[in-house]
Amino acid sequence: MSATNIRRLTLMAASAALVTTIALASSRREVHAADEIPPRIQLAILLDTSNSMDGLIDQAKARLWKIVNEFLYAKKGDVTPRLEVALFEYGKSSLPESEGFLRRVSGLTDDLDHISQELFALTTNGGEEYCGYVIREAVQSLAWSPSPEDLKVVFIAGNEPFSQGPIDFRESCRTAIEQGILVNTIFCGDETLGVNTHWKDGALLADGSFHAIDSNQAVAHIAAPQDEAIVKLGTSLNETYIPYGAQGWANRSRQTVQDDNAEKLENGAAVDRAVCKSSLNYCNSLWDLVDAVERGSVELADVDVDTLPEAMQSMTAEQRAAHVQSMGKKRKAIQAEIQTLNAERSKYIAAKRAEEAPEASTLDVAIGNCLRTQAADKRFDLTPPPVETTTSSDTDADSRSGEGAAPENGDAEQKPAPKPTQKVAPAKKRIVLQPAPEDC
Repeated sequence: MSATNIRRLTLMAASAALVTTIALASSRREVHAADEIPPRIQLAILLDTSNSMDGLIDQAKARLWKIVNEFLYAKKGDVTPRLEVALFEYGKSSLPESEGFLRRVSGLTDDLDHISQELFALTTNGGEEYCGYVIREAVQSLAWSPSPEDLKVVFIAGNEPFSQGPIDFRESCRTAIEQGILVNTIFCGDETLGVNTHWKDGALLADGSFHAIDSNQAVAHIAAPQDEAIVKLGTSLNETYIPYGAQGWANRSRQTVQDDNAEKLENGAAVDRAVCKSSLNYCNSLWDLVDAVERGSVELADVDVDTLPEAMQSMTAEQRAAHVQSMGKKRKAIQAEIQTLNAERSKYIAAKRAEEAPEASTLDVAIGNCLRTQAADKRFDLTPPPVETTTSSDTDADSRSGEGAAPENGDAEQKPAPKPTQKVAPAKKRIVLQPAPEDC
């Protein structure tokens, strides 16, 4: 073999080896990227905001936190899924007819305080209810997961014929299920009327469930001995949040506003919200330094010191790090205590409910029943884990001793606290939810 041919074969072998190396590296990157994306539960809520739907909107406000708490302990394998919620309104005459009398209030987000804020801002007035139109918009405009293993569901609630409008609901529902998106229909009124006006047909076309509810029924609430303590602990969690960035203080203020909104309802919403705040579903790493540092979405050294609470601005880098760690410990201790109390509360409520008539058919009951079945079909486990008995007072001493380099007034900077809200989608795998969440 000539020297030229030998060189040519050597180059070809080297090139092949290089291609293989690049392909393997690319494959490893893809696997790594996939590993960092947690399973997702995506929920789009489409609410009729025409004149007669005030009761429906009130139920949604009152039961948002109960609905998301269906996934309080959710896991798939050993990974905690990411919960994302979207919100649409439709059927209001003040919305543009050219756009189907509908509005996308929020895209899919894990910022639950944002969803709560928008729900409380909804109003009703007369209009045309185009179910096929709003379903198509939700399917086409939202950032749905491409994974067939994730749970992707639409809930549409209203009281006019499902067939109204220029967009055929059959086409919209078929398009949804082709993308793995289930459509569940909730008719506000008599079940037979809902069937006759095609609400059940819409659900059947998209592998969903049909429900009929009384949208004017007051939501049921069983008061439990643990309620008051849980609400107080939920409020005390706010003291552990450290706002940062341009929107930090505004979002912290929004957090308190949503606490107040839940408390004003006086139907258990404040308890359900506090329980949610003890879970991985409630994460604010876009504006809270504790969540952001724990998630790894920000480097403490890169944070603009001028956007931090005043008392932290004069700390050294080591003191700031110690203070963030201290607030994280304190938060986890409070969250653990809430979950312990909530386990006791859940047992109490279950016993009381067994003595009473079945729950009335309201929005939260319909959505909850549906989600439990559909989540199980996607192999999501919603079973609560064993709860350890840990109190915030037990861990407070550790939290204070761990503050180390932080100045004695390190906690004081929390008091000017305006109020909050905002959430970020987890970039990394999250561990199974424990009574004291390890990460958000």
